[in-house]
Amino acid sequence: MGKLDKTNNCFQERSVVFNRNLSSFQVVMDQIRGLRFLGQARTCRVVLLMVLVVALVLGLQYFELAPLSIVSHGNGNVSEFRESNGTTKSAENKTFLASQQASSGFKPYNSTTKVLKSIEHKFLNDSPKTEASQRSRGNETTSSVHSLQPKNPRIHKKHEESQRNIKKPPLVVISITQMNNMLWKRHNDPKNSLKPRWGSKVDEELKTARDKIKNAALVKKDDTLYAPLYHNLSIFKRSYELMEQTLKVYVHAEGDRPIFHQPEAMMEGIYASEGWFMKLMESSHRFLTKDPTEAHLFYLPFSSRMLQLKLYVHDSHSRRNLVKYLRNYIDLISSNHPFWNRTLGSDHFFTACHDWAPAETRGPYMNCIRSLCNADVGVDFVVGKDVSLPETKVSSAQNPNGKIGGNRPSKRTILAFFAGNLHGYVRPILLNHWSSRPEPDMKIFNRIDHKSYIRYMKRSRFCVCAKGYEVNSPRVVESILYGCVPVIISDNFVPPFLEILNWESFAVFVPEKEIPNLRKILVSIPVRRYVEMHKRVSKVQKHFMWHDDEPVRYDIFHMILHSVWYNRVFQTF
Repeated sequence: MGKLDKTNNCFQERSVVFNRNLSSFQVVMDQIRGLRFLGQARTCRVVLLMVLVVALVLGLQYFELAPLSIVSHGNGNVSEFRESNGTTKSAENKTFLASQQASSGFKPYNSTTKVLKSIEHKFLNDSPKTEASQRSRGNETTSSVHSLQPKNPRIHKKHEESQRNIKKPPLVVISITQMNNMLWKRHNDPKNSLKPRWGSKVDEELKTARDKIKNAALVKKDDTLYAPLYHNLSIFKRSYELMEQTLKVYVHAEGDRPIFHQPEAMMEGIYASEGWFMKLMESSHRFLTKDPTEAHLFYLPFSSRMLQLKLYVHDSHSRRNLVKYLRNYIDLISSNHPFWNRTLGSDHFFTACHDWAPAETRGPYMNCIRSLCNADVGVDFVVGKDVSLPETKVSSAQNPNGKIGGNRPSKRTILAFFAGNLHGYVRPILLNHWSSRPEPDMKIFNRIDHKSYIRYMKRSRFCVCAKGYEVNSPRVVESILYGCVPVIISDNFVPPFLEILNWESFAVFVPEKEIPNLRKILVSIPVRRYVEMHKRVSKVQKHFMWHDDEPVRYDIFHMILHSVWYNRVFQTF
């Protein structure tokens, strides 16, 4: 009976608790019924808000991750690479790596290392994303939504081939004036510098050079340099002199031919800038050093064109194996040397002229100083860090500059000239609008033979440099060498040597949307101004010429190297 009483008491207690909970539940349900009507009025708003938030998050994730989506994150096999001298890393270097890891805590970069997201990855380098379209004044355009862009552009899901296949105008247009402002902002903001993981004497040398450049003595006149061509002649001359006195470059020996260390394979054609720079850099007596501890810059001697020729599988529509090959190369560099890891690659640089180079060198290469022909500020080219590589079409390695020069201004009877294949979306618009017009001074053609092409350039006042698949074109350099004022129709193209040259003083920039007004724009340029622009084009030619035997002061080799040096100096705080 005692056990039965205890059981009954327990049952009664649980019943009381259950009744209390039931009463509480009923109260809550009554409250819910009272608020149901009010909730119904707000439900649609809440659901709509949640949908918008989810869409925003997904959109941000897409744009944040897309640039790195083509990079393989698998463990790369670096055994396919070997040093050119057939040796492995020395025991001394292993000891040094171990000591640096113990003292600083760094780990060598490998394919599983998380790529640091630096400010270089920000879209348009912190430029405004959208602005109302504004009319241009003179030779300047403002940041605006492109008028030829569809109102509701669809985002491509597959990013690997998007940069090559998209033939639509950019969403936002960045003017040359804005690019110059971005350059100044980056070079004067310490936040844009990646602090080395441990100090070195070269950092102090770069800081000293930066201070000397900023406080350069005023140069009133120079017999070899024409002052109106430059943003600041005093700064350029002082920076160039310090480069000659100070700069040391270490060339990494790793990498197999023909992708690495074989400039002879790339001395002709539209990608010849890669081969010519590699040849002159690897044979330089003034700038090279065999001691990496005294190097201010580290050169990665590969050819993006040879990478495409040797590794791309025809019609595969995939560049993953190319990306992986370059990524494995960085694995090899970072495991053989401590220098990449000291700066996360920010003191390393390369030159690449193929259209695919920007996409192939994302990921760990983003911290490098990337010297690219395809210099598109609307994609991921970072003004003030990266360098615009001049695209030079070389027909003969024995005579890389061709027969430069042309008629004097009074003998240039053609107002504007263009000829070329109808690549991209700009050239068809240009041809369709102007090829059938009655104006005899507008010579706009499809492809013509090479001799006629050169003859037209030498007889024309303005040579139209219209973008093809990408923003860059060899016509920019060709125009300069033949004494024809360049008319650049390529939104968001960063012209070569922007750090130094005042392009608006000797070239005309026409927004793509203004193609129907091209003749009106050119005719409105006064004769006196055109004659001065022609003079400046002839003066700037020296900066775009290759020299076979030995580079000449201020030539294209030195100007490319100077732009790399200049951006490196102003990223050291």
